[in-house]
Amino acid sequence: MTINSLFLFKKNQQLEHGIKISAIFPVSAKRLYDAWLNGRVHSDFTGTKAEIDSRQGSPFTISNGYITGSNLILQPYGRIVQQWRTTEFPEGSPDSKLEVLFEKHNSGTKLTIIHTQLPSGDEKKYEKGWKDHYLKPMKSYFKKTKKV
Repeated sequence: MTINSLFLFKKNQQLEHGIKISAIFPVSAKRLYDAWLNGRVHSDFTGTKAEIDSRQGSPFTISNGYITGSNLILQPYGRIVQQWRTTEFPEGSPDSKLEVLFEKHNSGTKLTIIHTQLPSGDEKKYEKGWKDHYLKPMKSYFKKTKKV
């Protein structure tokens, strides 16, 4: 099951463009959280090179350099907040904010991706990217390597 929404909201009198997508995985929050912040496993489930670790403040590069950013907030097994951008962001545009939430759901975990401060008009493109390059391959990866 995947839940999607595109939204526009006011924050400090500025409009923010963003998306929210959720999916259920048959593994623990610890396993998903650790996988997200482990370069080898992140590479395995996305099928592209990822250099990322579990240190707050550390930079990362994902998808063969297409995505760059840094870990802003790390709350083990519950929440990751990252500064995030792709090579397609317009020159001079600010980084976006990515929040990944991990919630227990029956015998697995509900993963929610909240991606805000995206370049205006790009929400649908990034929603498709999250589905095609993260949620679908993650479902396949964790189904094959299921350990709750």
